[in-house]
Amino acid sequence: MEALLASTFTVAIAEIGDKTQLLALLLAARFKNKTAIILGIFLSTLFNHFAAAWLGQWAINWVNPDVARYLVAASFFAIALWVLIPDKVDAEESRFYKMGPFVATFILFFIAEMGDKTQIATVVLSAKYDALAMVVAGTTIGMLLANVPVVIAGHFSAEKLPMKWIHRGCAILFALLGVATLIY
Repeated sequence: MEALLASTFTVAIAEIGDKTQLLALLLAARFKNKTAIILGIFLSTLFNHFAAAWLGQWAINWVNPDVARYLVAASFFAIALWVLIPDKVDAEESRFYKMGPFVATFILFFIAEMGDKTQIATVVLSAKYDALAMVVAGTTIGMLLANVPVVIAGHFSAEKLPMKWIHRGCAILFALLGVATLIY
């Protein structure tokens, strides 16, 4: 249960102001079918984060447990710093719009998550908790918690949120996860 809650909370917070949340806003403004967008986000995240969590599980088996603990902690600290750098959405996504809301969302979210901080966090969380299903479920729920409200309220603007403070809070959360990993 700890893996599920930590993964959900971590990704939901990390996702605020992230490029995929901005992408959700653009897709909601572009397409009327919100259900297709939400389903695209869900399935894309599920596949992407399953692969990331599997990688975390696989990689942790090749490393000495003491070394792994330090690597996981260092990864959390690195993500804490990375979160302080705001994301921007690339303008290249328009070529996928002609594929419709579901396919466009699925492809764009999958691509946007490749190497993104929430994908890296999924790898690290999976390595820390050794609970693949709970981490994937948690990170997917976290992604949906952050993005579904943006899709539903397509007129909502991420610029209205205090992004500087949200990024700082998220950085603190990742740093605390790093400290907790070192202590426990």
